[in-house]
Amino acid sequence: MTTPLLFNAFVMTTTSHIHHGQWRRPDAGQVDFEDVDTWVNLAKLLEEAKFDGMFFADVTGLYGDADAPFDTYVREGLQIPSNDPTVLISALAVNTEHIGLAVTSNVMQSHPFQFARQISTLDHITRGRIAWNVVTGMQDNGARNFGLNRLVEHDARYDWAEEYIDVTYKLWEGSWDDDAVLKDRSGSYSDVDRVHKIHHHSERYDVEGPHLVSPTPQRTPVLYQAGSSGAGRAFAARNAEAVFLMAPNPELARQQLTETRAQAESYGRKGEDIKFFQGVSFIIGDTEEEARAKEQEYLKYVSAEGYAAHSALVDPDGRVYPPETPIAQLQTNSARGEAEWLAKAITDREPVVADLMRHRATRQTLVGTPEQIADGLQAWQDAGVDGINVINWVIPGSFREFADKVLPVLRERGLAKTEYEEGTLRKKLFGHDRLPESHPGAKYRGAFAPVGV
Repeated sequence: MTTPLLFNAFVMTTTSHIHHGQWRRPDAGQVDFEDVDTWVNLAKLLEEAKFDGMFFADVTGLYGDADAPFDTYVREGLQIPSNDPTVLISALAVNTEHIGLAVTSNVMQSHPFQFARQISTLDHITRGRIAWNVVTGMQDNGARNFGLNRLVEHDARYDWAEEYIDVTYKLWEGSWDDDAVLKDRSGSYSDVDRVHKIHHHSERYDVEGPHLVSPTPQRTPVLYQAGSSGAGRAFAARNAEAVFLMAPNPELARQQLTETRAQAESYGRKGEDIKFFQGVSFIIGDTEEEARAKEQEYLKYVSAEGYAAHSALVDPDGRVYPPETPIAQLQTNSARGEAEWLAKAITDREPVVADLMRHRATRQTLVGTPEQIADGLQAWQDAGVDGINVINWVIPGSFREFADKVLPVLRERGLAKTEYEEGTLRKKLFGHDRLPESHPGAKYRGAFAPVGV
């Protein structure tokens, strides 16, 4: 029997998230991202379509060299301005019933005690539909916004993340026993013997506790992670329940997820306790010819400068390369493979940065009829992918078109759900509300109770 794929809407509270330049289209509602109705209406559309989640990306600073001019980012609206998705989740929570709500937060931007309290509050408000995308930061400017001179060295950031998440596990899993809350009107609200301080002491954090929020439906939110480096994959293997992939093809996705699941098993976890979501964009037509024509229309709006800035395709002084720059003149290690491919593919003229960025705009895109797109998604599932992070060109149109045209075909093939399961996000994804016993966070259950109690 075919297993339905899972679907997240991959979004960000900004004008230009992944597909740069598309905000200039007349149907691009993301230009009004600061309007809460933009997101409330989208959440309702996605829930009606039975999407599993809204996955909010986030950053805490500008991309690129922190000392270089940032005019391209401001001009292109490239993740600036952007709003805090953690705050927005509250509005979406009370306007939806089933869809999961995943928020990105990096270990620099909030103390783990405060963050754990915010997430637990959201898990109560949503009745257990919260996920956390754990990130370590990737912008030097973002590090400077929190008092650091620059980003901590790459692998050391994951050491920091392990320390940070350990604090949150102790608060979420160990500070309150399951039956601590009594609500006894003739006696105690909570049982003091079942609420515990955690007394955490480590290199960066001293947290006494107790957690100020009573146990939530999930306790620990569903844990997302998107790192593709060795350290990132190791962190995911130890902690993540959902991993975001941007693999260039199904076979490489299969390789990454197979390796990560094997690594998880080496840590004592079960490989099936991690779901893998591939990021994909869609250009949909009633015929293939119509879809290809729409693709050309989308390409008219592509901002080569925006993609170059997002990709950190900059010169030695940190300035974004202009679109007309010949690829042969690039002094960067970030695009050599693609540059070599384009040099072979474009033979009638010298390829330039604009060519490279147009390629990036469509490299994770399925173009065709709903049936052809269903075939493409089947190939991703055959490679072992559990779900798709749907990347939009415009909001809400990209999601509405996917819901109206592609999901019905997927449902006919058993590749998309017809109804939601009841319960928390973790229960919908895995069949249970709490972290499994094999997860490292589970070891803190009962860990802080007095001996003999």
